[in-house]
Amino acid sequence: MRQDESKKYFMIKKSLVMFLVFMLPLSAFLGGIAGASFVVKSEPQPEVVASDLNLTPLKVSNIASEGDIPSVVRTAMPSVVGVTTTSIQQDWYYGTYKGESVGTGVIVDERGYILTNSHVVNDGNAETVKVQLYDGTSKEAKILWNDAVLDLAVLKVEGVGLPVATLGNSDDIVVGETAIAIGNPLGLTFERSVTAGIISGLERTIPVNDNYNIEGLLQTDASINPGNSGGPLLNIKGEVMGINTAKVQSGEGLGFAIPINIAKPIVDEFIMKGEFTKVYLGIKGVNVYQYIRTYGNDLGTDAGVYVYDVMKASPANYSGIISGDVIVSINGVKINTITKLTRQLYSYRPGDVVDVTVIRRGKPIALKVTLQGETR
Repeated sequence: MRQDESKKYFMIKKSLVMFLVFMLPLSAFLGGIAGASFVVKSEPQPEVVASDLNLTPLKVSNIASEGDIPSVVRTAMPSVVGVTTTSIQQDWYYGTYKGESVGTGVIVDERGYILTNSHVVNDGNAETVKVQLYDGTSKEAKILWNDAVLDLAVLKVEGVGLPVATLGNSDDIVVGETAIAIGNPLGLTFERSVTAGIISGLERTIPVNDNYNIEGLLQTDASINPGNSGGPLLNIKGEVMGINTAKVQSGEGLGFAIPINIAKPIVDEFIMKGEFTKVYLGIKGVNVYQYIRTYGNDLGTDAGVYVYDVMKASPANYSGIISGDVIVSINGVKINTITKLTRQLYSYRPGDVVDVTVIRRGKPIALKVTLQGETR
């Protein structure tokens, strides 16, 4: 190729490259403007609704739309406390020694009233109880009340303006709704751990020993471990729906909580009066199913509380309840077991008059009982 032709070819090639370098970005820019213009100016598409497709719209649960787990935790966490106790322990090998245990509690009044499990404070027999607040402060606590049958206890620490949990209505709980547990599993090393799941069942019963069951529990698959005891089980609104109490060791995702409505009358009276007075009937009884196991069913009913002793000068004695009666209802509420009887009595105050139905020699008898306060 001649030199002048080669030079000409080189100049054409250079011009073509310069054209492409300039035009490609310009095309992309203009294309972007055109695309943007198209998006802005495009006509809205007709809305397709379920009725056009002959479908039924899905209904979103009110519970699911009312909150989220992180916001629940932020709101509820400051009211959750760690509970550390020391108790005298007996062991066949080591003899007598002081043992320490850790649980959880929840503040229910800004003046320092705390709800937890009875077993967390060794059923009231703990020598010392310390509470660790959200800000890390440790305070001595006093056991004001506990009941091993309900597995509930109320503690008190000195304080003003403490963060308080919101108590919900456990009667409104439905299976499948969100459940959030906060507690101290395996001690304060993992303090204020959060687990979440759903409510798996209602009115569950779990055995404590051969003669005693805990009844009426909420079942959840939110992970609950030793140390979670006494902590809150919350709904998606951040309300306390239960107090975590136990886990089935032989299975996974089988945790249980005491419905908060059982504790509410007790908590309310402490808040209003600074004390709580339990009412009593004045009977000694046994579950009918346990009686039947030993003596057969000659009672005329297969459920209730068999009365084998009536205390003198007691509400039961004054009302006409006698040994051999079977208590089957109080104010229309069925009484199947001693635990149910105990729980029902917590709904009343000294001086209340209740209708008690007993089965006597196979026949129902209606009695009116004026309840008295229990002296400790």
